[in-house]
Amino acid sequence: MINIDNLVKILTVSTKSFERPAAEKIIEIYGKDPYLILISCILSLRTTDKISFEASRRLFAKAKDPMAMSCLSEQEIATIIFPVGFYKKKSYTIKTISSICLKLRFEKIVPTVKQLRALPGVGLKTAHLVLSYAYGIPALCVDTHVHRISNRLGLVQTKTAEQTEAQLCNVIPEKYWIQFNSLLVMWGQNVCRPQSPKCSTCPLFSMCARVSVTKHR
Repeated sequence: MINIDNLVKILTVSTKSFERPAAEKIIEIYGKDPYLILISCILSLRTTDKISFEASRRLFAKAKDPMAMSCLSEQEIATIIFPVGFYKKKSYTIKTISSICLKLRFEKIVPTVKQLRALPGVGLKTAHLVLSYAYGIPALCVDTHVHRISNRLGLVQTKTAEQTEAQLCNVIPEKYWIQFNSLLVMWGQNVCRPQSPKCSTCPLFSMCARVSVTKHR
């Protein structure tokens, strides 16, 4: 069984020189604004960090709150955020979310997972990211990197991200929930790649079960 304290310690040291995930860079620039974190996360879905981060910066230069965003047309938003994946659909989602946020006023209250997931385009991953990054509420944010690496390591045996989130809650101590996503996102982008992971130089090699890894470097 993997020692989680040791796992987190190794990942923390090994990722110090890695570029931070887009969500963290957004916070460094704009602070822990739940609305901006939410919109940047919508932009990041099925899009690389580099493209989504640049799109977020362009969009936030035009509008940084629900009121200002609501004044932009869907076409304006789509033009600004291009070439993120599904940019036309995301422009509609951002416009709709902004109108809803004007009524709910999340800057005044802490939303629940249920309230966040009721927003268009918001799944469990996005809801947990907003709660953990904006409000500091312990939540496991499971994206494709966390899902893939957790299974490769042998921490879980799951087929979907939501199954992974449910099982990880019983494996990862709550004190690590917020940082776990960030660590595994960086690890997935730089070391434990989807295809041909860098197992030969990975400091986790001795503890990793390498489940379903058939080719590696």
